[in-house]
Amino acid sequence: MDESAPPAVEPRPSTDASQDMAAREATFQAFIWDNLRRNYIGNFVHGMLGMTGFRLINAPTFMPAYLHLISGSNTIVGLGLALQQVGGIISPLVAGAKIEHRAKIMPAAIVLGSLGRLAILGMALSGWFLRDQAQVITLLLFLFLFGVFMGAQRVAFTLLMSRVIPVGLRGRLQAWRNAVGGLIAAILAYGSGKYLIDTNVLGNGYSTTFVLAFLLTSAGLWFLQHQIREPAPPTIREPTRMRDRMRDIPGLIAADPAYRWFLVVQMLATSARIATPFYILHVGATMGLDGATLGLLTLAFLGADTVSNILWGYLGDRSGFRIVLLLSIAGWIAATVLLMTFNAPAAIFLAFCILGAAQAGYSMASQTMILEFGHRDDLSMRIGISATAEGVTATLGPLVGGAVADLLGYSVVFGASLGLLAAGFVVLLIAVREPRARPVT
Repeated sequence: MDESAPPAVEPRPSTDASQDMAAREATFQAFIWDNLRRNYIGNFVHGMLGMTGFRLINAPTFMPAYLHLISGSNTIVGLGLALQQVGGIISPLVAGAKIEHRAKIMPAAIVLGSLGRLAILGMALSGWFLRDQAQVITLLLFLFLFGVFMGAQRVAFTLLMSRVIPVGLRGRLQAWRNAVGGLIAAILAYGSGKYLIDTNVLGNGYSTTFVLAFLLTSAGLWFLQHQIREPAPPTIREPTRMRDRMRDIPGLIAADPAYRWFLVVQMLATSARIATPFYILHVGATMGLDGATLGLLTLAFLGADTVSNILWGYLGDRSGFRIVLLLSIAGWIAATVLLMTFNAPAAIFLAFCILGAAQAGYSMASQTMILEFGHRDDLSMRIGISATAEGVTATLGPLVGGAVADLLGYSVVFGASLGLLAAGFVVLLIAVREPRARPVT
């Protein structure tokens, strides 16, 4: 052996590959931080205006009251809310499979967001130009389409936020945009009830309110489109046939027990919405309901949503969103008991305040906590799976609730909701670990 010869060097391609991946990850993270101020403002303004408009549609006051006004049926109220949820059953999974391999999410998000806003405009126009059965059927159709595009939009915009906002800043971003948007929505809700609906502005105060929602949400979408700078992630999944990707769903769920039980909690909580459209109808049956009362209770619901969002966001950033989910479900239970037990105006006002805070916490926690499970490349499908799981249970809830309310009364519907919420609370407490402690991949 020639001892003067240099020792042989074994090739190490894995090291080169890991260094390349680390460099791409560093570039990705640097882009996020370099554009953070711009993207933070874009998400804030879009969320603020979007939440303002969408809350006028989704608050458990205006739409149930309007459906009941034009149909006179609790079953139609339940059907309308169920159709909205039906629309969101399949679209999140389809959207997740279609956009997960895209380097840029923004173009798809803008298309889906625009279609959802056009559905709101359709609701408004149906109130002005149609009457009787045609009006009811058309409104139900647009509620279904609204659900379709909102389900798909949820995947696109949640994935977009995960690409441009660091994990430790997402809670406070949502807190402030929801708080400011909620404050504006609360004021608009009170004004809409008192000045638009009570006085039947432009011949249909509800349609006028829906147009206001359309304009606000459209302005937010326009600002987002012109403000966001989106990076391409270090890794992207290869395009896969839709049916092949659907076969991966059981494996994605089974791979993480905490995520699997988190899905169970989501399904139980959304099933508990069986009672949501009937809160305001219960109030109408016990103490009467005019436009001013409708506006005041919407103000209570959205005002509490506004204030609580600050608490939920900072608590989630600091301690993780599991505790936010626990507290919000507990509050939801307390508010339902309060509505069932007391008929005094002050107690009902307090119940709607607690409901607003609880549902704000649930919404923020469920949509943010999911970003912290599993690998980043599968995030699009995880969002889609969760949205679809919620959609399945939320679809049956209002539909069954409407029939039960007609046959057995509101107290039975509220009791079923309480049982589902209690089950969700127990599962969350026992089986779901806080994902924040695990490394993000």
